[in-house]
Amino acid sequence: MNEMRVLAPTGVLGSGFLETSFEAALARKPHFIGCDAGSTDPGPSHLGAGHCAFPHAAVKRDLRLMLLGARRLGVPLLIGSAGTAGADVHLDWVSGIVKEIAGEERLSFRLALTHAEQSKDYLKRRLREGRIRPLHPAPEFNEAVIERGERFVGMMGAEPFLRALEAGADVVIAGRSSDTAIFAGLPMKHGFPAGLAWHAAKILECGAAAVVNRKTPDCMTAAIRSDHFIVEAPDPELACTPQSIAAHSLYENADPFLIKECSGTLDLTRSRYEAVSDRAVRVSGSGFSPADRYTVKLEGAEKIGYQSVVIGSVRDPFIIRRIDEWTERLKERVHARVKQIYGDSLPPDQYHICIRIYGKNGTMGPLEPVKEIRSHELALVIEATAPAQEIASSLGGVIRHQALHLPIPEWSGLITALACPYNPAHLDRGAVYRFNVNHVVEPDDPYEMFPMELYAVDGAHVKSL
Repeated sequence: MNEMRVLAPTGVLGSGFLETSFEAALARKPHFIGCDAGSTDPGPSHLGAGHCAFPHAAVKRDLRLMLLGARRLGVPLLIGSAGTAGADVHLDWVSGIVKEIAGEERLSFRLALTHAEQSKDYLKRRLREGRIRPLHPAPEFNEAVIERGERFVGMMGAEPFLRALEAGADVVIAGRSSDTAIFAGLPMKHGFPAGLAWHAAKILECGAAAVVNRKTPDCMTAAIRSDHFIVEAPDPELACTPQSIAAHSLYENADPFLIKECSGTLDLTRSRYEAVSDRAVRVSGSGFSPADRYTVKLEGAEKIGYQSVVIGSVRDPFIIRRIDEWTERLKERVHARVKQIYGDSLPPDQYHICIRIYGKNGTMGPLEPVKEIRSHELALVIEATAPAQEIASSLGGVIRHQALHLPIPEWSGLITALACPYNPAHLDRGAVYRFNVNHVVEPDDPYEMFPMELYAVDGAHVKSL
């Protein structure tokens, strides 16, 4: 094989793409279609609660087009990080959609499901063996953290995708995976240099995000050859430039040149970016250094409580001038009122009040370089997090009332300080989560953490193989 052509329909399954772009890309006869379906970008709740960041209808629309296109060409379809977080519940959800589409469209194919969720017993054993080590920065990680975690997943590399294809799968739906692993394995299997394969994968995994004039999530293609690869968006209105591709190579990386994967490190130190047309870019010189020890990154989420939120605006210039003092007094009033209501049954260390001031430093907090308030009004987002939703809701009611009439020295009598757009003023968010691990595992092999199931799908009929 002198060239391997790859199609990434979009940057994340469920975000959409243009059908015209997809058809134009299919006309180039890609050897396989790959799509990332997840990320930690939406936060820990998707892993903790077990739901997807995109609605069923959006994921089904994208999957239908991808499945039909892949089956029409007779090429593999690879999906990684199913359902946003890639745990078993997400894998089941996405595979269920695949089976729905197969029944509706009367499609026949072999389906591989590769799991990424890790059992707590396995993690505890590896921890005791010294086979789990921290990245920087890392929270404390011990057996107590493992026990209280909702779910843990390992981020698989390219090898489990190749195993599924070697087993005869036409469609691979994988749990949590490296975004680039979806695209890098098959070119390497066919003899293309690892550095070029991983670098092309780095560009492909975000779809058309690497163009200069991105309009909407859309398709990206790559043609990988022995000494370079060429990337181009199939939409004729989109253009890749050397700068846009080089810039995207730096995207989401701690180091501008070295990008770590399970099996080694992509090295962009000598990469070259050259325009081959006004819309396409040739990339060469990328290298790859194999790792001394194969590692798998862990992700986990734990429930930290239940939350209610009060949103309100402050328009009074006297309050705005002393907003830090006013919000501190508000916290004090809330704590005092909670003490009256709950006594010793709800000590201060069992709940948390957080006030974000938009118009001052709501986005960056103490890192905000602009110290002067330049707005005539401020928006306050006040969070109350507690062990139960009933308590968080109660705290939301206390916050609203205390903020509504909290006085300042410049005013006498009763004032109204906070304008709330919703009624009731507090919004119940339910359970809230946080990430609780930034570590890697050293497995015995690349497959140990990622069991696979293989099915024969024939329309609405599914049989385990």
